Amino acid sequence: MAECSKILIADDDAMVRSTVSKILEMFGHMVEAAEDGKGVLQLVDDSFDVIILDINMPDMDGFQTMAALNELNLDIPVLFLTGAGSMDYAVKAINLGAYDFLSKPIADLDIFNVKIRRAIEKRMYVLQERRYRAALEDDVQKKAKQLEEKNRLLQTYSNSLEQATVQLMSSLQNAMEEKDYYTAGHTIRVTEYALMLGRAMELPEEELMVLRRAAQFHDIGKLVIDLSCIQKPGKLTEEEWVLIKKHPSVGANIIKPLGFMEREHSIIRHHHERMDGKGYPDGLTGKELCSLTRILIVVDSYDAMTSRRNYRRNLSMEEAIEELYANSDTQFDRETVEYFSRSIVHFTPAKSEINPTDLDSIYSIDN
Repeated sequence: MAECSKILIADDDAMVRSTVSKILEMFGHMVEAAEDGKGVLQLVDDSFDVIILDINMPDMDGFQTMAALNELNLDIPVLFLTGAGSMDYAVKAINLGAYDFLSKPIADLDIFNVKIRRAIEKRMYVLQERRYRAALEDDVQKKAKQLEEKNRLLQTYSNSLEQATVQLMSSLQNAMEEKDYYTAGHTIRVTEYALMLGRAMELPEEELMVLRRAAQFHDIGKLVIDLSCIQKPGKLTEEEWVLIKKHPSVGANIIKPLGFMEREHSIIRHHHERMDGKGYPDGLTGKELCSLTRILIVVDSYDAMTSRRNYRRNLSMEEAIEELYANSDTQFDRETVEYFSRSIVHFTPAKSEINPTDLDSIYSIDN
């Protein structure tokens, strides 16, 4: 138990204040005295270990003083010093949180001393618990900061890993496109058209990011499929056509292990679906296709129509738009086509020599 505890006593009787103060000092305590409740509130602070209050004081009695002390949340044990021993007083004091009673005049110094020491011990436990909670909160805050820093590092690592993965896939896709004169630059153009259309439709930045990646890798399935047949003149055989139709599902399977591209996985798989359900690989209808998929279907088809192919001439912008409108509601979403037709006439594409590995910087959502 701490030595030289600090005690605050309040009594409107000067003789009582003096007598009780001398007894407390005799037992080794420091004492400060007030003549009423207002004096207590002026003197009290967290340095006191015990407060002794007379009940019957003018202006502000002991009960009113304790109610005011409770609002300060100092958690200092309060003992009532009273000559009146009614049950009503006891119940009221207990309801206010009084620790104990001291009778006056003080007849038994030993009992008086025991009650004071017990109150001091309670105060010690209160302070000890307060220090423990403060230390615990401090420890929790430190651990929270450490966890926040670890999460930040993990996020940085995750972002770096995502960027490295995207760049690697872009390089592989670029290598594939360079082998085919007719499809060179297709990925860049489709990505440009998709972002142009997404912005025209006022998509939020998060949606534009998903759309950009889906467009960037929509044909990645061609990496593992021998599509040399598309370079031959004339129509494809049934076997060749079946092979080509596999690239959306193959591409989706390539993307599937990448958890950060979950939505892109679905868009890539379905970029050859149709509004009427006659597309592939799953035969989905327009209601089952998200807005980003509908965008990619339109822009991919537009670029295919306006790009040179070995088996047909490329269409002009006007001819391709007319074709999009002619196939609205069957192959294409009409609203998406309308947005595209209004936007494409004012659109200036990037230079064709841009490398697909630069797509992350070219199509930054912040631009």
